[in-house]
Amino acid sequence: MAGQASTKRNAPNTQHRGENPLSNRRFFRKATQHRAVIAAVVLAAAIARPSVAQLEGATIAVSSKHPVPAVQDKETPAQRDARMKWWREARFGMFITWGVYAVPAGIWDGKQVPAALSEWIMNDASIPVAQYKALAPKFNPQGFNAHDIVALAKAAGVKYIIAMPKHHDGFGMFDSKVDPFNIVAATPFHRDPMAELAAECKKQGIQLGFYYSQDQDWTAPGGATLQPEGPGLHHSGPHGNWDPAQKGDFATYLHTKAIPQLKELLTNYGDFPSVIWFDTPTNDMTPALAGDIVSVLNEHPKLIWNNRLGGGYAGDTDTPEQYIPANGFPGRDWEACMTMNDSWGYMLNDNKFKSTDLMLRDLIDIASKGGNFLLNIGPDAQGKVPQPEAERLQQMGAWLKVNGDAIYGTSATLFGAEAGTYSTTEKNAQGKPKFIPSWDWRSTTTKDKIYVELLKWPDGTFHLPKTSRTITGAYLLADKTHKALKLTPTADGTDVALPAKALDPVATVLVLRTKG
Repeated sequence: MAGQASTKRNAPNTQHRGENPLSNRRFFRKATQHRAVIAAVVLAAAIARPSVAQLEGATIAVSSKHPVPAVQDKETPAQRDARMKWWREARFGMFITWGVYAVPAGIWDGKQVPAALSEWIMNDASIPVAQYKALAPKFNPQGFNAHDIVALAKAAGVKYIIAMPKHHDGFGMFDSKVDPFNIVAATPFHRDPMAELAAECKKQGIQLGFYYSQDQDWTAPGGATLQPEGPGLHHSGPHGNWDPAQKGDFATYLHTKAIPQLKELLTNYGDFPSVIWFDTPTNDMTPALAGDIVSVLNEHPKLIWNNRLGGGYAGDTDTPEQYIPANGFPGRDWEACMTMNDSWGYMLNDNKFKSTDLMLRDLIDIASKGGNFLLNIGPDAQGKVPQPEAERLQQMGAWLKVNGDAIYGTSATLFGAEAGTYSTTEKNAQGKPKFIPSWDWRSTTTKDKIYVELLKWPDGTFHLPKTSRTITGAYLLADKTHKALKLTPTADGTDVALPAKALDPVATVLVLRTKG
């Protein structure tokens, strides 16, 4: 999941990226835990994967020529800006990875499945279709409360939610008349969580989008499959299948299940979804077949969708997974999706939660590079959000309540060098110069303000590099009085006098009023 390839999501105390010791754990796992199912590069003992998710070092192929032109191919820049406006201003979203895989929670036949992410357990353990479908009668999440989840998102400062009607296992977390393998028809729960979330999001003023696995479907004949990751794991069947029940034609699957379900999701939930979040396109998704999906998407011209449809369509947003690009994606809207621990879906034995400080710094880093942060939660089989996730979200919300002006509705830094530099001697896993971050400060901007998120408190004075704007005043955002700070112009910028102590242990925000 969450989306990725597995997909979509106190952190492992590993300094997981050479580039950024404060960023989220990279999705590539070490040796026996390596999980980059869809990576396009080879790392350590990993097996190369087709590039079906935007993991670090991988790209998703796009083309400028499409059999069915998408909205993005025909709209003007002004029209695009209007369509993307709310999303660009939001900056912080919540991914919800939740499905019938929460029942086994990473354990099968009494054992932890090697390399498994919870939502990938069917694939990793090569569970036959009939056995996997037998989980549905055991799934009765009476603890699910859409009001509480949306309220948690609001308390966290989240502006939009991406819920998950269908992951790669093919189980529908919504009331689908297309396929009975869903939470309403196949479980004792008999409720539609997507409908309940849609009602609460409308009531509480949060945008709602849907993740939909359009390509992989492990329980539908003809749905795409990928090989598992981990020691001794391999599917011997054709196309990576492990059960004859998966045999079928991909185009038939697409036209009899995926597209009809997408039509249900796009028409049955009122004002939502605002976003469709696709995932893991394989070679089965030809330009022509992707065009059949685009024909449906074009009927909803305000819809935002990502770069993981396949068939060469770039969509609206790049989707770096489990990493933050050194320089963002200049000229593209982008959204970094990350977990709070190792797995996207709920996993019983995964307690490697990242710290709130780390995730706040990730949010700041992402916003400073012009991106959005899509942070995952994985409710358990009862439908409840694990307490460590809820606590961290509430703590992030406390910081945003004071400092949100420095995140929401902002644009990328006017500077750039503050993020770090590329090494002249060290190489990264792709053989390119390694990015060496600096963690003193970041910056975001609006039309008349420069925000400086001070991650390391300076000794008395902060030096702002030269900018084309005129600095007219300065204060600390957490200071309710907005007491003016002394400014001293210099040959190469402006010095700002600061108090002796920071106002926040993670990041104190310096606000500079500007004109010009």
